[in-house]
Amino acid sequence: MCSLCGILGCDDHWTNAIARPGIYSRNHNVRSRRAEESRRMKAVNAILSYRRLKLDIWQGRSYVVASPTGKSSVFEALSHLWPEAEALAGRDFDPLNEEFMSFMEARP
Repeated sequence: MCSLCGILGCDDHWTNAIARPGIYSRNHNVRSRRAEESRRMKAVNAILSYRRLKLDIWQGRSYVVASPTGKSSVFEALSHLWPEAEALAGRDFDPLNEEFMSFMEARP
């Protein structure tokens, strides 16, 4: 599917911080949803910085991951992030890699 069709689709992944009537969520208002989104973006960007990538929100409802050379990929849910990031980096994100763990431990 092209990026435009993906953007126009519905993004109702369970990890999204959106209000769902009848379902418990601590993200019941706009302020708490934005705070949760900010925390996620900070954590994800810390991990992505290991491969010199950066994640941003695109058009308020999708995400774009970009490399330092200008390559980028737009997708609709954080659940799609890791395949997109690995494709841009040309390498995987192995959370058990010793270099990666040392990199994360050294972050302030």
